[in-house]
Amino acid sequence: MQEKLWQKGNLSHSELAQQVERFTVGKDRELDLNLAPFDVLGSLAHIQMLTEVGLLEKSELPILQAELRKIYESTVDGSFTIDESTEDVHSEVEFRLTKALGEVGKKIHSGRSRNDQVLVDLKMYSRYEIEEIVKKADWLFHLLIGKADEYKEILLPGYTHLQIAMLSSFGLWFSAYAESLVDDINLLYGAFRVANKNPLGSGAGYGGSLPLNRKRTTELLGFENLNYNVVYAQMNRGKTEKTVVSALASMAATLSRMAMDMCLYMNQNFGFVKFPDVLTTGSSIMPHKKNPDVWELIRAKCNRLQNLPAQFNSIMTNLPSGYHRDMQLIKEDYIPAFQIIKDCLDMAHVMLSHIEVKKHILDDEKYLYMYSVEVVNDLVKKGMPFREAYIQVGQNIEAGKFSKPETVHHTHEGSLGNLCLDEIAKMKDDALAQFPFEHIHQKFDELLGK
Repeated sequence: MQEKLWQKGNLSHSELAQQVERFTVGKDRELDLNLAPFDVLGSLAHIQMLTEVGLLEKSELPILQAELRKIYESTVDGSFTIDESTEDVHSEVEFRLTKALGEVGKKIHSGRSRNDQVLVDLKMYSRYEIEEIVKKADWLFHLLIGKADEYKEILLPGYTHLQIAMLSSFGLWFSAYAESLVDDINLLYGAFRVANKNPLGSGAGYGGSLPLNRKRTTELLGFENLNYNVVYAQMNRGKTEKTVVSALASMAATLSRMAMDMCLYMNQNFGFVKFPDVLTTGSSIMPHKKNPDVWELIRAKCNRLQNLPAQFNSIMTNLPSGYHRDMQLIKEDYIPAFQIIKDCLDMAHVMLSHIEVKKHILDDEKYLYMYSVEVVNDLVKKGMPFREAYIQVGQNIEAGKFSKPETVHHTHEGSLGNLCLDEIAKMKDDALAQFPFEHIHQKFDELLGK
């Protein structure tokens, strides 16, 4: 087996030692492939700073840059792998540099620990994934707002306590989830800002005596600011992940609730919406069945995501300051969480793109009393006190004398007749404008010599 970078000499690799290694490495080799491009970018920024402070020869910088950029391309085209004898992505990149360049390859670790390397990798990876999620959320938002406008005139029963309550519409339903996504995007921005601070240079959590310029790597990597205190930089491991998954959990809650509505609405007892056969599944013994498997799996996957903040919190509870290997377990659920939410956003978009909305739902006699509030409000508008109007309409219902109004007229902001779709869209645009994605891309292009 290959000697570890952190070994102080030769160690015997007995069966017992190998068993310990298998247990402690866990899924790092597999999961670290997601971090590989960011590890290389972190190294590119680090060596540029090392050169500027005199810890690398100016002649060594272009040599290291060229080789790191080759490694970066392999992380993008999928050819990069982590050897079974290598513990993690950080070691793999350094071994490749050393193999290609000799002694100069070993210099890139000056002023760094694997602790701050994994921290900066996770923060850059988080920024990248948040951008991907925001794009998909924006895509779904546009669909929801478009559907809200398309179906704004189609009335729908509104429920409280799962009992028939008041008038709603498909316009209200679609735009409610669109506006919910706006708040989810704002929460993601808060998580993004936590991730958008540079821990590089904090070493193992206590800094070091080398004359590093941490503000320079912050600038080179497009971070908004530093994690200044080196102890807190390490304490931020786990906290950043919990903050991000808390934002993901909010978006997951939006999608889960939407999925539950769809499962109910396509149920035969409701019958409000339909989907093409290709988007539903049948039963092995009941030929009439059309099961909402996609929505059910969105619901289940999103409910699982909502558990992650508590799960991460339980891992970190009562840990003292400094790094602890407990944090490794967080990575095993953190990295897959991004793909889960992206898949759910994609599938919600697919399903809603093909939704078939039933018209004239409220013609059914069982929805008659849903109009009772409309009649009460009509009496109030004519000058009758609300409580008297309420009693009069209730008595008419009991006597079988109730009849619904010919028209429905709602005007206040956010109501049936005034959905405020443009205002909701502006809130979404304002939320998106907060993210400095283009600035980060520009900084990465500069590091890659593009």
